[in-house]
Amino acid sequence: MDLKVVKTEEELQDAYKVRFTVFVNEQGVPEELEIDELEQEALHFIGYGNKGPVAASRMRFVDGYAKMERICVLQSQRGKGFGRDILLFMEDKAKEKGMKKAKLNAQIQAEKFYQSLGYETISGEFMDAGIPHVTMTKPL
Repeated sequence: MDLKVVKTEEELQDAYKVRFTVFVNEQGVPEELEIDELEQEALHFIGYGNKGPVAASRMRFVDGYAKMERICVLQSQRGKGFGRDILLFMEDKAKEKGMKKAKLNAQIQAEKFYQSLGYETISGEFMDAGIPHVTMTKPL
């Protein structure tokens, strides 16, 4: 997978397309919650496979944390390490910007995945867009 920090409008639209496919079409997140008012302040990421965009995410800097958000991989491309790759790429970019810790809100079904990459659960379960989540952090 070819990972990039989004720099062009086309790359941003590719990232939105992956996010829309995963979160809105697959998981039923309301469209108005997926693309929100925080897009402008976020650093966006896109991952391209052999046949186009396959993974996307965004990162914001909030309260001293690199906040990892909207991490997703197309269903047909899961199990190939793309989720791990894009998250580690995001962490590298956060370190380059001087960040010392990362935070994310993980869907419960992905909690073990994030734990395997060094994230620790620091909250109880809560609902976000109708999906159970927990907050997790990791020193960078």
